[in-house]
Amino acid sequence: MNCKEQFLSWKNSTKMTAEMQKELHAVEKNEELLALRFGSSLTFGTAGLRGIMALGPGCMNVFTVAQATQGLANLICREGGHARGVAVAYDTRNNSAEFARIAACVLAANGVRVYLFDGPRPTPELSFAIRALSCQAGINITASHNPKEYNGYKAYWEDGAQLPPDHAATVSAEIAKIDMFEGAEFADYDEAVHTGRITLLSNDMDDRYMQAVKATAIFPEVVREVADDLRIVYTPLHGTGRILVPRVIRELGLSNLYTVEEQMIPDGNFPTVKKPNPEIPEAFTLGIALAEKVGSDLVIATDPDADRVGVMSRDRSGKFVCITGNQMGALLLDYVITARRAAGKMPPLPYAVKTIVSTELAKRICEVQGVTLFDVLTGFKFIGEVIKNHEEGGEPGEFLMGFEESYGYLFGGYARDKDAVSATMLICEMTAYYRKRGLTLSDALADLFERYGYYRDLTHDIYMEGLDGIERRRRMMTSLRERMPQSLGGYKVVRVGDYLAGTMTDLANGDVTPTGLPTSDVLSFETAVGDKILVRPSGTEPKVKIYILAHGESQEELAKKINAYLADSQKFAN
Repeated sequence: MNCKEQFLSWKNSTKMTAEMQKELHAVEKNEELLALRFGSSLTFGTAGLRGIMALGPGCMNVFTVAQATQGLANLICREGGHARGVAVAYDTRNNSAEFARIAACVLAANGVRVYLFDGPRPTPELSFAIRALSCQAGINITASHNPKEYNGYKAYWEDGAQLPPDHAATVSAEIAKIDMFEGAEFADYDEAVHTGRITLLSNDMDDRYMQAVKATAIFPEVVREVADDLRIVYTPLHGTGRILVPRVIRELGLSNLYTVEEQMIPDGNFPTVKKPNPEIPEAFTLGIALAEKVGSDLVIATDPDADRVGVMSRDRSGKFVCITGNQMGALLLDYVITARRAAGKMPPLPYAVKTIVSTELAKRICEVQGVTLFDVLTGFKFIGEVIKNHEEGGEPGEFLMGFEESYGYLFGGYARDKDAVSATMLICEMTAYYRKRGLTLSDALADLFERYGYYRDLTHDIYMEGLDGIERRRRMMTSLRERMPQSLGGYKVVRVGDYLAGTMTDLANGDVTPTGLPTSDVLSFETAVGDKILVRPSGTEPKVKIYILAHGESQEELAKKINAYLADSQKFAN
């Protein structure tokens, strides 16, 4: 069906309520909105679904959620996973609770046992619950740190990681067969709860999850030793971290915890921020104001589903400065290695995992410290795969931590997704560790550069929105493959990685070697001085992301290199 025919099929459906008809009438004459909402369908991939909440197959709504769940139910039934069941969680976004209940009812109607959380929960707790309950799969209704207009549908498999590509492809194929309005089966919610087809998860699962999180602490006693002097401000940005993050900080022994009360209120409109994203300094405005009032050393913020955490720390002048995701990943990696050795908790074959777009400082730390480092594609499911291969595939080694530049960290094998709850706990412990030595986290970062060398990383986004956004992003990547840059930032490009082709090419001798990773639409360019520029389309937002990973002899040299690389990479879209 074309756009107009699709619109009319929705308008004429008996499933449309009076409120829905009102919404459809409001956009009927708007050609751009009609094309965006009815011109194409949401694509189900390894990250599930994500889109603006509105009517139409290209948006998140009760019909697309039901259709996707029926597709997932078909896969679960095919795999014989009825009795093992599915854990379902949701965040504080508008409509998240409704979408989660719809998913639970569709699963129950298909004979699949359901474990539904009784309120908003952090994403990592869902990953933990899947493993703790030996579920076949999991569903989380969340759009992470996206603006308030968005929602999403993340699907997980039995290991607690997001769906692998083959299962995502199966669900996508099933969805294509399912009628939007009549194809999904529904059970009555109250009856399904009464008969035990839907089991509500409550505080007991919180306690089990918290026990697993606290087991990853290394020197919890150091927090109690400086508890009288250490002050920390925390904000959940209206999200799911509001209960468990303060709980874990207090149970760690910190007495001076201050929460941003305006942002402790769960609210899907996120009224105090433009975007509920801890990667954006503006999200810390209220937290910094409170920190100045109470004399806090640190401001910590988690995103709505509490899988990402951002930090502002005072520098030597007393000003609050952002610690980036890459910098925090490096700080935590160095601390975990140092603290584990000091505590006698370092395993004989330790390993860490990062994504290919995350800082190369981690590689240097691991080289010096004798820790194996794995580089994986972007997406925490790939970090989870490395853990799984070691735990179940017989590969030697013990997991220390995994991280990605977008403020996601994981410690321990209890979950397979990034965890802002445990990361916040380790950040507080690390802060106390350095506080006892008279250092702030900013001081510790400066020391890190002195010991391992100067590294700086920058992410630049090229937005390509609108009806032709997908095609423009595709053309940009095709153009880069056909006319690869010979130099960047004034330095010769010596090595090119095409992860879609699965090849690494040495431009000096023409040698081609495999990347050793799954295929993905990513390009990497390595310059003669060892810096890297990587390019990939975002899987969740209408943009192409450019990652600049550089190192140098000084911060001043780095700043010049970064600016030169940025100027050249901005031309990629031309």
